[in-house]
Amino acid sequence: MSDLVNVNNAKNTIRILLPLIDEAERKFKSARNWGFLDIFGGGLIVDLFKHGKLNSASNTMNEISSHLQTLQNQLNGLTIPTDYRMQFGFSSFGDFLFDGAIFDIYMQSKIMSSLDQIRSLRTKLLQLQEMLGRM
Repeated sequence: MSDLVNVNNAKNTIRILLPLIDEAERKFKSARNWGFLDIFGGGLIVDLFKHGKLNSASNTMNEISSHLQTLQNQLNGLTIPTDYRMQFGFSSFGDFLFDGAIFDIYMQSKIMSSLDQIRSLRTKLLQLQEMLGRM
């Protein structure tokens, strides 16, 4: 009986995660768009908007990580990468301090990498959801 409860709880957790993943992807796409503008001479105001979107995405990613840990526990220790917290640290500082093409391009590559990760996570969760649906 407890396995069935865990499977149902896992299904519910995935239903919570998928909209959060969509939200994170929207925020990263917005940051990416601001990033493109920044590469072509956006300046401080564009940096502020871009990093505002990244901070918002980071908050969502922290929430996603928390739910992934819950999901891992519900699936009796099935190993799921759970640390999707954003770590831009010095990159963000450097982007403001040395506002130039090199840092803008570097930040853009980090944003694109984050978009790839969130899309990959969505695919894995959809596969897991399908597998759990057959149980």
